[in-house]
Amino acid sequence: MPKRQNWHIGREMTYPYDAPLPQKQVAYIFDTNKCIECQTCTIACKNGWTSGKGQEIIFWNNVETKPYGSYPMAWDLKLLEKCKPAQWQGGKLKSETIFEDHGLLDPPTGHLPLASDYTSVNLGEDDISGNVGRGEHFDGVHPMWMFYLARICNHCTHPACVAACPRQAVYKREEDGIVLIDQERCRGYQECVEACPYKKIFFNLISRVSEKCIGCFPRVEKGEVALCVEGCIGKIRMQGFLTTQSKPREDNPLDYIIKIRQLALPLYPQFGTEPNVYYIPPIHVPDGFLEQIFGPNVEKAKAMYRNLKEDKQLLGALLLFGASQRMIDKFKVQGDEVIGWDVDGKEVARVPFVEPTVVRDAYDKKFDAYRHNTT
Repeated sequence: MPKRQNWHIGREMTYPYDAPLPQKQVAYIFDTNKCIECQTCTIACKNGWTSGKGQEIIFWNNVETKPYGSYPMAWDLKLLEKCKPAQWQGGKLKSETIFEDHGLLDPPTGHLPLASDYTSVNLGEDDISGNVGRGEHFDGVHPMWMFYLARICNHCTHPACVAACPRQAVYKREEDGIVLIDQERCRGYQECVEACPYKKIFFNLISRVSEKCIGCFPRVEKGEVALCVEGCIGKIRMQGFLTTQSKPREDNPLDYIIKIRQLALPLYPQFGTEPNVYYIPPIHVPDGFLEQIFGPNVEKAKAMYRNLKEDKQLLGALLLFGASQRMIDKFKVQGDEVIGWDVDGKEVARVPFVEPTVVRDAYDKKFDAYRHNTT
């Protein structure tokens, strides 16, 4: 079995294919502290890609409420129960990944959801972590908590779906790392559905083949962000590319936030797939719960986020979230503004650190008109 380096777990691991890294890797950052679960991203994706027959239960994008929400039902808990608890030591995973905890010829450890698991898209929505007792109130620390977790396909560096497909219908593009399914080769065996630890591959009961998020590749090929990123009214999302063929670039906002500063963390890194959707963890949620989901660097990331006002370079990178429909390849903090350029070197975003305030006179001499407070 070939060995592949996985920087999320700090070591090499076994993986069935020894394919080279893509020329660049599409990646996303989601700021969970800003998400309000408006589901605009979900609707943008649903209207754009999964509004056909057999796609009624297919949500390439969904937003669920943790700790109790999940779609399909218990998608993560069922796999966690099958796997041994993650054991970390100095940022290195000591336990086994889903590719290593079984025989060499066996598919990745997974589970196939039941049909009933897809019946409740918003199960557990807004449910908090426990009951609120009589007289309890907010006193600087949230005694009960919940947070919203937006989810799409992770376009993993080591995809379990690619490893599991007996037809080699699932593949990873060399030019941008997007994972796709050749639906002409697919025979609907659902091995990919069972293997995907994030359950972001769906079986279409009408077409009898598997479907998954395509990373909005027609838009990506033109340098534009995905529909879910563009539609996010909370500006919690950034999409771009991670450097794969050389050292991370400090002027690449995704390299800087993810690899250099490590503010944004992967989802369940202990599974071993090296997912490429990264999350800024919610600062109000206990570390113990978050470390199970995002790995051992949660405390450091939360401290960094709380100190953003003293970290102008990192804050500048975060201000570019939702600032442009174009993917930002390069950024620079210049004075009291942060500037972003696309891959063609064109300026596509210029965001001030402090929004300007303009106070206008009640009487406008130019138009000989009075401004009145009509509220």
